[in-house]
Amino acid sequence: MHPSLLLLTDSRLPAGGHAHSGGTERAIAAGAVHDVPSLASFLRGRLHTTGTLTAALTAAACTHADAGSSWRVLDAEVDARTASPAQRDASRTQGRLLLRVARRVWPSPVLDELAEILPSPHHPIALGATAHAAGATPEEAALAAAYHAVTGPATAAVRLLGLDPVAVHALLAALTPDLTAVATQAALSAAPPPTCENALGAETSGWETLPAYSAPALDLLAEQHAQAEVRLFIS
Repeated sequence: MHPSLLLLTDSRLPAGGHAHSGGTERAIAAGAVHDVPSLASFLRGRLHTTGTLTAALTAAACTHADAGSSWRVLDAEVDARTASPAQRDASRTQGRLLLRVARRVWPSPVLDELAEILPSPHHPIALGATAHAAGATPEEAALAAAYHAVTGPATAAVRLLGLDPVAVHALLAALTPDLTAVATQAALSAAPPPTCENALGAETSGWETLPAYSAPALDLLAEQHAQAEVRLFIS
């Protein structure tokens, strides 16, 4: 494991991730999450939908970080796979903050180019580019994304519900095999080149092989949260 992965997954990295609950706050308000078992179901579902998608997109960004011309194309792919406007806004907010911090921690022409092309990239793109600049592999980048998909919401649940933090961390530890499997598959799906020809001979983006999992319930929670008058987390 590359040492940079520890920094990328550290909640103390000042990139604003602690301000996002990943839908947990609204799920708690709706009664869907109320204890450790219900949190376990929520996190597992999140990992195998949004988390799996994010991991694949992050791995793709890390794999093709040297091909700067593909940033806009991949960003559009993230947009197309993020149905909720609130989710898109949250992703770009986190991406912008991470990119700003990453350019200071891991100075890199790749990050400078990304900032010039996309000042507010989606979070998976910023995370993948940052992982590349830090020397991590695409699979490690995917693991960081999958990890973020569950640890942020888990921490939010501890804060909002006063759950036993040891029990919640035991829950996260039990997800380790799932995290590893998601990261491995994400790295494989990111392997195709950024451009190719379809069956009719027309040039396509090449990203069609990336997963396009959706989580309608999370989308609805995100939209409800964006309209809430009182909230502790941004998303």
